[in-house]
Amino acid sequence: MTETTIEADPKLPIIRLTRDFAATPAQLMRAHTDPELFALWVGPDSLVSKIDYWDARSGGSWRYVAGRDGEEFAFHGSFHHVGTDRIVQTFTFEGQPEDVALETLWFEDLGDGRTRLHAQSLVDSFEGRDAWLKSGMEVGVEEGYAKLERLVAEDRI
Repeated sequence: MTETTIEADPKLPIIRLTRDFAATPAQLMRAHTDPELFALWVGPDSLVSKIDYWDARSGGSWRYVAGRDGEEFAFHGSFHHVGTDRIVQTFTFEGQPEDVALETLWFEDLGDGRTRLHAQSLVDSFEGRDAWLKSGMEVGVEEGYAKLERLVAEDRI
């Protein structure tokens, strides 16, 4: 299993993620834009995600709810650009609706069926960025991407 590099930019309120996958850019794009696939891998193992709505196209929007033991966490955003190897979207945790992140994901083809995922989230402030980093987000990122790797290995994407 590969680990994700999570870095805080020292000069801007940005979080950057990088992870290599044994998958093609097209497979990773599909995993991020197909609502049924996305719900299978996003977030920590302890949560089950359900898609409320999902329109993965430039100008579309999305919302999903993740839950466990009667507790729910909802997230929503807008797809500003969906290309062949790049997604630009907003991301809002509904528990903190005033904190909206602008996220950019892109998929770098490394050849031989391997791809490096790059993601960055620009948040409103350094305080907001640091709160995200202290929230336990790395657990959700690591466990979610491990599930994504298993889906690719099982040829489900």
